[in-house]
This record gives sequence, structure tokens and C-alpha cells, in this order.
Amino acid sequence: MSSFSVTEPSKRTKWFAGTMVIVYALITMLPLAWIMMTGFKSPADAISYPPKVVFEPTLEGYVNLFTTRTRQTEEFLAANPPETWYEEIVREYDMVIAGPSKFGERFLNSVIIGFGSTFLSIVLGTLAAYAFSRFKIPLADDLLFFILSTRMMPPIAVAIPIFLMYRQLGLSDTHLGMILLYTAVNISLAVWLLKGFIDEIPREYEEAALIDGYTRFQAFYKVVLPQAATGIASTAIFCLIFAWNEYAFAVLLTSGTAQTAPPFIPTIIGVGGLDWPAVAAGATIFLLPVMIFTILLRKHLLRGITFGAVRK
Repeated sequence: MSSFSVTEPSKRTKWFAGTMVIVYALITMLPLAWIMMTGFKSPADAISYPPKVVFEPTLEGYVNLFTTRTRQTEEFLAANPPETWYEEIVREYDMVIAGPSKFGERFLNSVIIGFGSTFLSIVLGTLAAYAFSRFKIPLADDLLFFILSTRMMPPIAVAIPIFLMYRQLGLSDTHLGMILLYTAVNISLAVWLLKGFIDEIPREYEEAALIDGYTRFQAFYKVVLPQAATGIASTAIFCLIFAWNEYAFAVLLTSGTAQTAPPFIPTIIGVGGLDWPAVAAGATIFLLPVMIFTILLRKHLLRGITFGAVRK
């Protein structure tokens, strides 16, 4: 009699599941690969039809992304030969580099606002989740539902009131205003996710710490937080993704000082219109911080998704 396991999948099942995962990964990564390839194309290759898969790579898109260019007369170009490789690229269009573009500033704004709001959301969300998990709060279920309901509203429904309020408070086009706004949106997600993680941490650990002479805050800091690190890391990823990619509020409430990269990238204009290689280069660079952040915390993310799925 051959042995058969109800829990162990067969070789055919493993092969089929592995094939499906690989196919799904290739399909989802194809747009990202195409964007990265477009960043190394020339403007003509980027809009060619049929699309070019094999092309001569160039850094023209990245040069156009980080610089501003202007046309000059033939006499000026002849009297001022290019001194660097990136100046040689723009000379092909009878142009010279006038200075740096605003992409660096917009990218830095995204970093400040995205990571700042994520940090604030995690701090406030962890404290609120701990309170809901460990203490008897009147109307706790109603409060939790109210917190969650703020996430259900479409941004356009509150865009005008927030715009008017920010204009009166002087928070329009400021880093602080955008950080507070994204924190207000993300905190509902943080509270609900972190409450589930903290609920899974046995109360006995804290009770033992309190008996040993710890204060409530010390028990929270030294006992609960280390065990909730997985949930905090996975929640931080989701909060950062929202703040990093948010577009509607960034367009409405920022225009210069605090403008982030998402509303700036579509405004990149080239010689003959929209500079698609520069747009693709900006999108590629914009993806890197979130991608690196997610890869660094990938173990916590996988554990956080399955945390509490199986109860003993």
C-alpha cells in the first residue's frame, strides 16, 4: 500500500503551483520592466510603433529628468563646446543645460512627507491600538468603526473642505500640512492592523512584567513592542505605500514648496511634447525607495500577513 498524505501536496500540485506563481510574477513585473526600459530609450524609440524591444540604450531620459535645457544660437554653441558627457547629449538638439531641474526637490519632498507621515501614523496607531486592546474603553466598537469609516470616504468628497481649511490655517503647500493629512488618513489602517497584532500577544507577559515591578509604560515598551515588531513593520509598509503614491491631495494642496514627485512627473515636457524617457526615468527612481523598504522588511511582511491565521 502506498503512503498518502492529506496535508502534503503531490509533486504535480507543487509543479502546477510553482508554474502559476512564476507566470503571475512575470505578468505583474512586465509593466515595471517596460517602464525601466523606456527610461533608457531615446524619445524616438519610446514612441515608435511597433514598440522596440531591442534598442540602443541612452541616458538621455535621466539627463532630461535632472536638468533644464534651453536653445542657443549656432554661434554660442560653436564658442562653447560641451565639457561633459551629459552636455554632449543635449547638444544633439542644439540645446545647452541651463541648470538642475526640480525633480530632486520634489523627490526629497516625497521622502520627507512619506516617511514622516508613516512614522507618525505608526506611533499614534500603536498607542491607540494598545489602548483598544488592553483597556475597557466605553463604546470601543463604535469608536473603532468610526475610525475605520474615515478610510471609506473617497478623497474627492473631502478635498474642497480640506483645501479651504488648510488655506485658513496656512498649511497649504507645507510639509507639515501634508504629513498631518496623510497621518489622518493612514491612522485608521494602522489602528485596525496593529490592534489585531497586539490582541495576539498574551496578556500574561505584561502581567508578569508588572509583578516584577515594571510600570505600565515599561511593560508596553519592553514586552509588547518587541513582540509586535512584525505587525508594526508590515503596517509601516502599507502606510508608506499610500503616502508615497498619493496623488489627489498632492495636486490640490501643493504647488511648489511641498509638491511631491507624483504630480510633478507628468509635467515633464520635452522638445516635442511629453518626454516619455524622462517620465519613465522619474517613475523608476520614484519606485526605488518603496521597493527597497519593502525588500528590507519582506520577512516581517510575510509573517505579518499570516500572523494569527492559525490558532492553537
